Amino acid sequence: MTMEFEQLQKIWDAQNDQPLYTINEKAMYNIILSKKKQARHITNTSELLLIFVNLASVIFTVIVNYFKQGNIFLYLLSAWMFGSALFTLFSRIKRKKGEDQFDRSMHGDLNHAISVATYQVYISRIMRWNIIPIAVLCLLGLWDGGKPVWIVVTVLIFFSLVFYGGGWEHNIYKRKKRELEILKGKLENEA
Repeated sequence: MTMEFEQLQKIWDAQNDQPLYTINEKAMYNIILSKKKQARHITNTSELLLIFVNLASVIFTVIVNYFKQGNIFLYLLSAWMFGSALFTLFSRIKRKKGEDQFDRSMHGDLNHAISVATYQVYISRIMRWNIIPIAVLCLLGLWDGGKPVWIVVTVLIFFSLVFYGGGWEHNIYKRKKRELEILKGKLENEA
C-alpha cells in the first residue's frame, strides 16, 4: 500500500533541486476506484453466496429430514439458516440503499470504499460467529439421529477448521479496510 502511494508522488523538482511532494491525483483516483470496485465485488459475491448457500442448505435439510426421521435439531438448523439468509438479504438491501449518500469525487469514492470494507468486516465477523450455532445444531442433530461418535467428532473437527478459516478470512478484510483508512489519512495530511 505504501509502495503504491509513494509511486504516486513526484520526488524531484529539476528547476531548483528541491524535493517536491505532490500527489498525482489522476493515478490516485484510479487506485481508489480500483479498490472500491474490488471491495464491492467481494462484498456482492459474499452476500450472494451466503444467501444462496443458506437457502440451498435449508431446502436440502428440510427435504432429507422430512423423508428420514424428522429430527427436531435439523428443523431448528433449517430455521436458523433461513434466518441467516434473510439477515444477509436485508443487510444487502440496506447497504445498497446507502450507496447513494457518497458523492462521486476522490474523497467520496474513498469514503464509499471504506464504508463497503467496514460492512464486509462486519458481515464476515457475524458469519464467522454464525458457524457456532450451526455447528451445535448440526452436532445435536447427528447425535440425536444415532450417528456413530467418530462421525460427530469428524464433523466437530470440520467446523473447528471452518471457524479457524473464517478468522483468517476476516483478518484479510480487516487488513484491506485498514489500507483504505491509511490511504485516507495520507490524503487528508496532504490536503
